[in-house]
Amino acid sequence: MDLADRLRRVRWLGGGSGAGKSTIARRIAERHGLHLYATDDVMSDHAARCTPEDAPFLRRFADMDMDERWVDRSPEAMLETFHWFRGEGFGLIVEDLLRLPAGTGVLVEGFRLLPHLVRPHLVEPGQAVWLLPTPDFREAAFRGRGTLWDIPRRTGDPERALRNLLDRDRMFTERLRDDARALDLTVIDVDTSTTEDHLIERVTRAFGFPTTRLPRTAS
Repeated sequence: MDLADRLRRVRWLGGGSGAGKSTIARRIAERHGLHLYATDDVMSDHAARCTPEDAPFLRRFADMDMDERWVDRSPEAMLETFHWFRGEGFGLIVEDLLRLPAGTGVLVEGFRLLPHLVRPHLVEPGQAVWLLPTPDFREAAFRGRGTLWDIPRRTGDPERALRNLLDRDRMFTERLRDDARALDLTVIDVDTSTTEDHLIERVTRAFGFPTTRLPRTAS
């Protein structure tokens, strides 16, 4: 509880890949004067700070070539062995948060925020929200960003790699749902009918912030 109390000023926004976490977090942080900590931005730093003993799955992943990572294995194997999905390096996120200036509100976001790892650091369940995209929304989001083929095109079988990645991410999202619900934490489904403004309002309300401070944008 002492550690949770030290992190009382932190709000956590997790979820599946492609859910819009970064955009939602940035807009909420701007409107409420929060320091934004994006876990994607520190993955390279955290990988460098991990030892083989701390992160054995990361070490094995680093030793694989692109086909071994994304083509030759089943989506189930990819899910079970992906280092960030195993929680490796999560302690470094907490270390970074504890180093931020005292008294500053913080919004931390990223897919690395696994519910069972976040829950012990919450004073109140409302400090954390998970965005769970449908498969259609995720694929549309990646297409819209132009990143859908970024990883697959670097393999020997892009079509298979893409299928594997999308299936792995679908299963990861369902695992997040089960994990969060078992711990009575908030999940918000994101589908192709969800607008950015509506999603921001729902997340803002879940965090207990006043929604009136968020301006409406054109759809």
